[in-house]
Amino acid sequence: MIECARELRDRLDTFGLISFCKTTGGKGLHVVSPITHPKKGKLDWPLAKTFAHEVVTQMAADSPTRYLTTMAKKDRSGKIFLDYLRNDRLSTAVAVLSTRARAGATVSMPLDWKQVRAGLDPMRFTLRTAPALLEKSKAWSDYDDSARRLENAIKRLTKSRVA
Repeated sequence: MIECARELRDRLDTFGLISFCKTTGGKGLHVVSPITHPKKGKLDWPLAKTFAHEVVTQMAADSPTRYLTTMAKKDRSGKIFLDYLRNDRLSTAVAVLSTRARAGATVSMPLDWKQVRAGLDPMRFTLRTAPALLEKSKAWSDYDDSARRLENAIKRLTKSRVA
């Protein structure tokens, strides 16, 4: 999971996007990238979802024994599901610092990329531990300044497919 998150970060970086990681409050990780409105018009949900789908489809094609993009649990044995489906106006995702209705009251915790390494234990981020951990953390402090234009990332993605 950690290698997957780092690989996704690196791929998004090649498309000019800055990404951030957080725990889900469960066993997963979410990699997010803030995007700005296009120069003209509005941000288009289907376009954002298509971009995310293309990125993870490339990842799955490059490492088919590690990743897949289909949701069916029967197909996931030993593989990581790359869930691009959160990129939809009607889909939900766990917000940063949300407490989950699970044993220990785990929290969806914003992480610094240095924390995304072997030994990361998402279960240590709980309703009780999060406040003290946040006091010491600068994770996501530059989130607002990191938004990039999706249309620029799409141009780079298109060039990478042609090359």
